[in-house]
Amino acid sequence: MFKGLANIGTILKQAQQMGGRLQEVNEKLRSLRVSGSAGGGMVEVDANGVGEILSLRIDPQLVEKGEKELLEDLIPAAVNQALVKAKELSGQQMQELTSGMELPGLDDAIAMFTGNGKNEP
Repeated sequence: MFKGLANIGTILKQAQQMGGRLQEVNEKLRSLRVSGSAGGGMVEVDANGVGEILSLRIDPQLVEKGEKELLEDLIPAAVNQALVKAKELSGQQMQELTSGMELPGLDDAIAMFTGNGKNEP
């Protein structure tokens, strides 16, 4: 019975350490960049590791030709690609953060957060 209490102390200590390191990871993710593109590079989007869109570039020919419908298709495709990459990057950083920690359910929580979980629709 008391053996479980010792494990709780270890878990709490690891959780405190993780909290401080989580802030560092978020700062790092804000500085990392990912890109998404669509239409063979006619639309490109840059995002950071926390999924904030930083820039959008559109081939001037699309604008000149008035390709509104094509742009309406390409922009979301490029944004979604960048956001998927940002989510993957974030998941990698979280796995690095938690490596070696033995918190019950942690691996499942990270998998769900990164979209690699079993509970995904």
